[in-house]
Amino acid sequence: MISAKPITNFTELALIEPLLARLTELEYLQPTPIQAQAIPSVLAGRDLIGGANTGSGKTATFALPMLQDIFQQQSAKSAHSTKGNYVAGLILVPTRELAKQVADSIKSYSVHFNGAIKTMAVFGGVSVNKQMLALRGGTDILVATPGRLLDLISSNAIKLDLVNTLVLDEADRMLSLGFTEELSQLMALMPKKKQTLLFSATFPEQVQTLTQELLNNPVEIQLQSADSSTLVQRVFTVNKGDKTAVLAHLIHQHQWRQALVFVNAKHHCEHLSEKLAKRGIAAEVFHGDKGQSERTRVLEGFKAGSIDVLIATDIAARGLDIEKLPVVINFNLPRSPSDYMHRIGRSGRAGEVGLAISLIDHEDYHHFKVIEKKNKIRLEREQVAGFEVAEIAEDSILAAEIAENKPMAKPEGTGKKKRKKKAKINEDIWAGYSKPEE
Repeated sequence: MISAKPITNFTELALIEPLLARLTELEYLQPTPIQAQAIPSVLAGRDLIGGANTGSGKTATFALPMLQDIFQQQSAKSAHSTKGNYVAGLILVPTRELAKQVADSIKSYSVHFNGAIKTMAVFGGVSVNKQMLALRGGTDILVATPGRLLDLISSNAIKLDLVNTLVLDEADRMLSLGFTEELSQLMALMPKKKQTLLFSATFPEQVQTLTQELLNNPVEIQLQSADSSTLVQRVFTVNKGDKTAVLAHLIHQHQWRQALVFVNAKHHCEHLSEKLAKRGIAAEVFHGDKGQSERTRVLEGFKAGSIDVLIATDIAARGLDIEKLPVVINFNLPRSPSDYMHRIGRSGRAGEVGLAISLIDHEDYHHFKVIEKKNKIRLEREQVAGFEVAEIAEDSILAAEIAENKPMAKPEGTGKKKRKKKAKINEDIWAGYSKPEE
């Protein structure tokens, strides 16, 4: 049972001195809501499902208790007396960039343990041999993408039979159809008795049913809110074919020094970059076909402010922490409604003011209504001066609104046909999730 008494500082969370000292240095003044509510349960050894908006401090919520538990066990000389390629705490993430970011955060939190806790990140796109060498003797905390972790296990570089705590970060993505096979293989290699923690900004209904198989009497904390006082969401209706012109106009008009633009396909990144270049806007691209060194260069340049416009696929929508990012723009709408929240969550993080813009033409209208419904939001449709929507497009939108308010027709087909139709709908729900990274 979660205490009703509000927690206003980290000392009330029963964290040990090395962690409290580091939090003070990092100027973490008070716990965020997810930290205040979840950390006591995690320290108590409970399984947990934690849902909170992006930028709400989920990494510290699982990292601080994990570090404390491992350090205390080491101090009691009860942990890892067996030499070898062990892992005590395993954190699975969907992307390479998130793996590095989480590992860097954990290393930062643990500086006052004076090297007593070893933390590593493993992911694809870089030399597997170097990772195998670094894993000699095991590691206390391992942050990994599933594909590369399976490669290392098959090479006997690491074992999971001593895992005490498993964390699925961005759990909705980790439990999506693209990851289930890899996750099942990894779960089979871990002890049945362990603490399991799931964290994400969104938990679609389809994912919620899968969590029951993974957790034992979990504590559930759901703090997601589509209405954030620090993030302004705006929707602009545009004529079909005018999106690039509108995007360029907005960038020039507002002189954004950092703008993250989301598209749905890798080739769309390159195509949009070329079209913006013709309008005097230099943009870099970020997608899964880029080599890891190039992805790192682009991301670091964007974070540092040397890149003004970054065009990316949804690999940039998960967990990336870009400090004070002023604006996120949906050039294409995400296929999955839950990915809308992950995308816009790159701005307005940790209480900073942010802006999320979606550009929709009449072909996007129905899908954006689905996004609104799934995320329980309703946004005013606006237009950009000088790019007003043509009368025929307005008529199409009006007709769509009228049709939407009509009673739903009886579904065609019964029995097996109806079940096949439902299965196809479920496939469409997960269409926005990509293949796991290696």
